[in-house]
Amino acid sequence: MTSPATAPATPDRRLHPWSWLFVLLQQLRQFLLPLVALVVFGSRGDRGDLADLLVPLVAVAVLVAISLLQYLTYRYRIGGDALTVRSGWLQRSVREIPFARIHNVVVHQSPLHRLFGVAEVRLESAGGDKPEAQMRVLRLDDALALEHQVRHRGPEAGEAAGVAPPAAEVLLALSPAEVVRLGLISNRGMVVTAAAFGALYQMFPRRLASDYIQDYSQRAFGYASHLHPGTAVAVVAAVAVALLALAALRVLSVLLALLQYHGFVLSRAERRLTVERGLLTRLRTSVAQRRIQAWTLQEGVMHRLLRRRRLRIDTAVVEAQGESGRALKELAPVATPAACDRLVAGLLPVAHWPPRDWRGVARGQWWRLCLPTLVLLPALVALLCWHYGSWGLLPLLWLPWSAFKARRQVARMGYALDERLIAVRGGWWNRWWRFAELDKLQALQLVRSPLDRLLGTATLWLDTAGASAGSPPLRLQFVAEDDARAIHQRLIEAMARRRLRW
Repeated sequence: MTSPATAPATPDRRLHPWSWLFVLLQQLRQFLLPLVALVVFGSRGDRGDLADLLVPLVAVAVLVAISLLQYLTYRYRIGGDALTVRSGWLQRSVREIPFARIHNVVVHQSPLHRLFGVAEVRLESAGGDKPEAQMRVLRLDDALALEHQVRHRGPEAGEAAGVAPPAAEVLLALSPAEVVRLGLISNRGMVVTAAAFGALYQMFPRRLASDYIQDYSQRAFGYASHLHPGTAVAVVAAVAVALLALAALRVLSVLLALLQYHGFVLSRAERRLTVERGLLTRLRTSVAQRRIQAWTLQEGVMHRLLRRRRLRIDTAVVEAQGESGRALKELAPVATPAACDRLVAGLLPVAHWPPRDWRGVARGQWWRLCLPTLVLLPALVALLCWHYGSWGLLPLLWLPWSAFKARRQVARMGYALDERLIAVRGGWWNRWWRFAELDKLQALQLVRSPLDRLLGTATLWLDTAGASAGSPPLRLQFVAEDDARAIHQRLIEAMARRRLRW
């Protein structure tokens, strides 16, 4: 805990009078299934005991009381350089949150928030799986004012001098057509459909779900056999059904993209990046530009077909479980390659992006990417041949594809290093570029496996704060030992001269 701010502070403030209702709804969401189970399955036999109905009512009354107590006991005060939060009834707590510690500010508005004219504010710092403060809820103007005060480090920063804050510079705005392209590129529809199917399969008894699927399949095949289609007609019908299913999933992906990214605007004001997006639920999240730790450009097959890329960033903020998608991770969910390069060049003007000279790795090492296949496939083929005879040799057809893919991947692997930036690229089917400023590097590791020592190569791992789980590693692989040691020494000297900024 830090010492309280000595600068003048505003009086203690309460949350919005309806904040207890939003806390109650959040708690009811967590206990919804147990409460439904009590109501539906609580009564036994034909007695219909009154207690079976009273238990859910008592549980709801307890949640209402807890929500009201949280509202009555929660206070916050904005000091000169810190935010003070007081909460608790039996166990009281006072939390001092320096503005300098806050990395990310999130203003969240669901449709219900918008109906009441309120918003939820989350203040997140580096590390940890919980926000420093979560204010559920404030009036929308109070929420935006708090975001402004955190950004300017105090209630009257920037205003005392009588200077109006500069207007935000719009760096990227996605049109509806671009959001539709994003939906076509992404596979969110397939992911959501699979998740919904898995949830329904878990909610209903397994035997009931299996019987339903089997019964539906038998009816479909019975109807198809009743029509007596020929082989060609059956194949065409199966292909048409598959294409319709894929088209439906793409349409669902487009709808999900419109809900999440409609009105996407990336802006910059006073070296702080802000993103606003969402159709029904509006999300406004901001992060100081200096908090960016690493950058990732990604380009899949659909991206290349539509001539688009994706630009993501890593910050030191760790998202809490269940809060995926609220932290600022995407500067450009979809944009042209030129637009992505302009964004990086504008935000890193001294880094000279994109690099002019990429250095490749030892291309003769491509076979090392095939080693898992070469080790596991013979055992699998032997097992399949034992069960199915010569048909078990079919998996051997994977070997040429595995070798081709490995050669293409190694051909694209490379790195670039200058006085300000280290960049790594890789992938073939799904391509990526990952880079970070030298000032953001926290650790280096030179690794040589037994195979590396035999072949005279090495792997160099670079670590920054807050790396995303879905991002490719910042790693130089299959580099000649002398080159790897020279890069390692150069980076050590650069890190010794520079001050870590995060």
